[in-house]
Amino acid sequence: MVKRAGGALLLGIDIDHGSARPLSTQLTVILRDLILDGSFAAGDRLPASRTLARDLGLSRTTVIEAFERLVAEGLVESRVGAGTFVAGVLRTERPLPVPAAQAASLTARKPKLSRAMAAAMAAFAPRQRLPHAPRAFVTGLPALDAFPMAQWARLSAKHWRRQRDTVMGYGEACGHPLLRRAIAGHLRANRGIACETEQIFVTGGAQQAFHLIGTVLLDPGDKVWFENPGPIGARNSMVANGAELVPLPVDEEGLCVAAGLAASRQFRLAFVTPSHQQPLGSVMSLERRFALLHAAEQAGAWVVEDDYDGEFFFGNRPLPTLKSVDATGRVIYVGTFSKSLFPSLRLGFMLAPPALVDTFAAMMSAYLPGVPSCTQEVAAEFIADGHFSAHIRRMRRLYAERHAALRDAAKPRLDGLLAIEEADSGLHTIGHLGAGLAERDAASAAEKQGVSVSPIARFAIAPVAVRGLVLGFGGIKPPEIRAGVETLAQVLERLVLRRAS
Repeated sequence: MVKRAGGALLLGIDIDHGSARPLSTQLTVILRDLILDGSFAAGDRLPASRTLARDLGLSRTTVIEAFERLVAEGLVESRVGAGTFVAGVLRTERPLPVPAAQAASLTARKPKLSRAMAAAMAAFAPRQRLPHAPRAFVTGLPALDAFPMAQWARLSAKHWRRQRDTVMGYGEACGHPLLRRAIAGHLRANRGIACETEQIFVTGGAQQAFHLIGTVLLDPGDKVWFENPGPIGARNSMVANGAELVPLPVDEEGLCVAAGLAASRQFRLAFVTPSHQQPLGSVMSLERRFALLHAAEQAGAWVVEDDYDGEFFFGNRPLPTLKSVDATGRVIYVGTFSKSLFPSLRLGFMLAPPALVDTFAAMMSAYLPGVPSCTQEVAAEFIADGHFSAHIRRMRRLYAERHAALRDAAKPRLDGLLAIEEADSGLHTIGHLGAGLAERDAASAAEKQGVSVSPIARFAIAPVAVRGLVLGFGGIKPPEIRAGVETLAQVLERLVLRRAS
């Protein structure tokens, strides 16, 4: 590839003139690779920029720009009146090429992790890629088709016309004051939670809030009461913080507190989804809520309330949030805009009890950059202008319609195969499998036909008695729901026939 005659003539270089990648960048990368792999020795002279430009069909400006970048990287030296030479430092500091066999061995070798992460990796629950496009019956996606994009775009454009230091500078680590105030006002008016603005901390989604809570409150080996089955992402956050999860059963009244006391009276944290249990959908009764708060007070523990889709009730008015009946200051309330607005915002928040406000404020101010201020300002104005409340009201009606579409389509086609539970809130429900069908077989066969359903066992830490599938309905329109039910029915019917043969 390289000929040498009065300096290296790089006639074998292949520059792609049709690429979107700048020509100077292509040339820089090629020359860098030749230097680092030993094709050029320390002290070798590169061709003159004019010569190289002519040979490669480039402008001299392009070649000079590439040479200047290599000089800045310390790989070549420019000598006035003499030319450009490979840096002498490479005589001793350039790493020798690794033989191919050894390179393959190094690639296959597992890196050494910290003890905490090595233990966490072994305990992480498998998590599928979060959905980005709606189809039957993905969970976790709101009705993207019904979001008021025009209003959001107008507020965004207004934001970007503001002063540059406001728009482009670093934001507040604990959250933009306008958004913190708007969230506090919304929680007081719509979720029955008495709170002050300084208790609100804006995070990069609920998942970051869970991680921060674990970082602040958990030591390796601390026991955490956790719903079984329960949310996978939150479970992985607790595991990453070294927690010892105590799986507790869930029934129609929510987390079984008596089972928790029997398993471990001393615990550091309890994680619950009381307004709409993930994934089973039950609502925690007031009796269980008070029992959980009493157990936490006795153990000196904290309770994390994940209200991931509590805005979307369409049955009878829901029970109050756990936070709203917390008289002991033990509940950390976590919310997200991924369901109420849209997931790519990566916007969530936590409401800290008074005893933890100063701790979270100090920690977040010390080393967190904060959520992008542009996102926060637009969301704050969206709430303050009343668009958020109007959107929530529309979505409650829409999700009720989509749930009804699933229920009505399932009755004639899934009878005896999958018994769909009635839901009073949220964006998903579960179906109990019949005919002796296996969860994973059903989910796998459905996926091959373009229908996404999740086995309940996927959400479990320990074996559970419930056998069924989780079906999301919030993100898809009624015609797609009906088509999905038909496909799922055909899949399950084939599995029954195969089982019988």
